[in-house]
Amino acid sequence: MHLLKGYMEFERLMEYLKSPSLLFARLAIGYGFYKPSEIKWADPEAIAIWFNSMHIPFPLFMTYLVSTIETVGMLLLILGLFTRIISIPLIIIMITAIMTVHIDHGFSQADGGFEIPLYYMLFLIVFVAYGAGRFSLDHLFFGKKDS
Repeated sequence: MHLLKGYMEFERLMEYLKSPSLLFARLAIGYGFYKPSEIKWADPEAIAIWFNSMHIPFPLFMTYLVSTIETVGMLLLILGLFTRIISIPLIIIMITAIMTVHIDHGFSQADGGFEIPLYYMLFLIVFVAYGAGRFSLDHLFFGKKDS
């Protein structure tokens, strides 16, 4: 009985880590979109040629679309603004990246596999489910009580 009471107290205390952990996860994942976005904006024509080689339709349009979503997504995740909404197109980008770029290389990131995009996708799913947490503009502007 003493063990159960101790565990319940532990669970209660860990609730205080929910919002800080969501904040740190948002910052890490948001920052993770910085370099891919920067690369795409640096030479959109080259990215469009690459997209075309993978048979992605409308490659130049898709380059600008993905670049914009990654850039806006990075900013919104870091700010914790519209976190649930922006996570959805970012999940779609991760699924597409896995299926078009990484899947043939297996799982391991060391081999160019889908490990990192999968982790990003899993965190984005957490953001869809749990929101941004208390340390966010979502909480400030919309008074989210669930995070």
